[in-house]
Amino acid sequence: MNTDMKRRVFLKGSLAAGTVGVAVSAGLLAPQAVMAAWPKAEFEAKKMGDLGAASGDINVKAPDIAENGAVVPVTVSHSMNADSVAIYASANGTPLVAQFMGPGAQSEVSTRIKMGKTGDVIAVVKSGGKMHHAKKSVKVTIGGCGG
Repeated sequence: MNTDMKRRVFLKGSLAAGTVGVAVSAGLLAPQAVMAAWPKAEFEAKKMGDLGAASGDINVKAPDIAENGAVVPVTVSHSMNADSVAIYASANGTPLVAQFMGPGAQSEVSTRIKMGKTGDVIAVVKSGGKMHHAKKSVKVTIGGCGG
């Protein structure tokens, strides 16, 4: 390996290590912290917990009819100072499909969820220690033929 090649490899390695170091020191890269926040028991629960009161401050956007239950687009928006936002598919065997946590949780989240069959998509927003929810019915068709 010639000197120029060795220098390039060294510089690439140094740049990569420096980038990772900056990300770790800035708190942007901490996989153990992310995994520690994983609410495993909640995602494995077979029943939904307390949904709280229905709220007009929460909007659930999802299709009326989903032709493919494997990829149902869902957007939840709210005007609250939220601690967390959870999305449930009521007819799924394990209803909790997504949870976004942290102080001042985003006022709008979008994701694609899997729905096993026709049911409600329910958004639960925790704000000020209280739970609030809104829901939208989604009909899941199998191959576009009804379900």
